[in-house]
Amino acid sequence: MAQEKVAADLIDEKIAALGDWRRETLAVIRRIIKSADPDIVEAVKWRGVPVWEHNGIICTGEVYKTAVKMTFPKGASLPDPQKLFNSSLEGNVRRAIDLHEGTVIEEDALVALVRAAIALNVAKKKPGKAR
Repeated sequence: MAQEKVAADLIDEKIAALGDWRRETLAVIRRIIKSADPDIVEAVKWRGVPVWEHNGIICTGEVYKTAVKMTFPKGASLPDPQKLFNSSLEGNVRRAIDLHEGTVIEEDALVALVRAAIALNVAKKKPGKAR
């Protein structure tokens, strides 16, 4: 629990440090991800990248100059009827959503995508592995 608190604080700091549209965008996707499942665990990896996990990584929230990128490491295996994925489409495993300034986030579709990623992780969980 202490590590989880530290990760949440680090993500809070990252969001607060963003002085433009990316602050609100990262805050909104974080809220949506956490609303999708109360068992979501926040982590910070790879030089400060926010990561959301449930039985493995659900997605990351990378911040770039012109985009906030949500990368789903198993995205190619997820249903995406609303066509949220708009980046990393050529690969066989991961998919991403690049959110640019002014992008309207389809909250219900994103919640469904996060829940599908959780279901995939839970279905593929190996016995004896921790969350």
